[in-house]
Amino acid sequence: MKKKQQALLGIISYYLIAMLIALIVYRVLPFENMILRVFIANISATFIIYLFSLIHKNSSIYDPYWSVAPFVLIFPFVDGLTLRTLLMIIPLYYWGVRLTLNWVYTFHDFSHQDWRYDYYKQKTKLYWPIVNLMGIHVMPTVVVFLAMIPVFRYLQSDSPYNVLTVLGAGVVIFATSFQWLADVQMHRFKKTPSDAVMNQGLWAYSRHPNYLGEMLVWLGFFVMMISVIPEWHAIFGLIVMMLMFSMISIPLMEKRQLEKRPNYEEYQSQTNVLLPVSFERLLKLLTKKS
Repeated sequence: MKKKQQALLGIISYYLIAMLIALIVYRVLPFENMILRVFIANISATFIIYLFSLIHKNSSIYDPYWSVAPFVLIFPFVDGLTLRTLLMIIPLYYWGVRLTLNWVYTFHDFSHQDWRYDYYKQKTKLYWPIVNLMGIHVMPTVVVFLAMIPVFRYLQSDSPYNVLTVLGAGVVIFATSFQWLADVQMHRFKKTPSDAVMNQGLWAYSRHPNYLGEMLVWLGFFVMMISVIPEWHAIFGLIVMMLMFSMISIPLMEKRQLEKRPNYEEYQSQTNVLLPVSFERLLKLLTKKS
């Protein structure tokens, strides 16, 4: 426990340093486009975290960046705490706090690195330094930033909120709570190590309810923006986010589970990847009703 506490204190100090440098970069940039300035400052902070990960030879130092960075990224866009801005800030912070606490719970110390990074290191070998920088650090930073653009645009707008805004906020809160429940169920399951498959609770209806919840979170933020500014091109970040989960995160997790758990293939045949009901089954149900 002491090693974990020391490592957490170290990571907090690293993130404070990265935040300070990002603030300096944001201040000295010579142009007025706020979103572009925040993006460049965000990338600079990512590079600082990357340097610390090299020092410790552990890329998992970057892991909480996904949920911590948005806390800071919104600061330039918040002009007072009104009911309208709180509709966005409270769901965003609820999502970020949940995800960060989940990381803290699963974090061990600097000696432990996420298995996915070890996997990519073994697969890429000589190219690992490039993959580490661009794939493990920069790419997720860019993906989250693109998905955050609807949040920025919502906060920049002065259009009044409406029912759709509240609905979008509700989706974020529901999806975050959905993820929280899925994580709690998984943590309880892992307390009794075995090669059994987790097929209880939410996991009985979706093989990846945590990823489903994460996708719904960003959908909710996009809905909130659309409710006040019809900038449909901002959906690009949401699409990239969903593609990343669908084409990278989920297939990699599926492959690992198939290797580790003998009954996972049977679980795959009985449970959908994300949605509790497949589109094909849903279409059949709707056809029968009509």
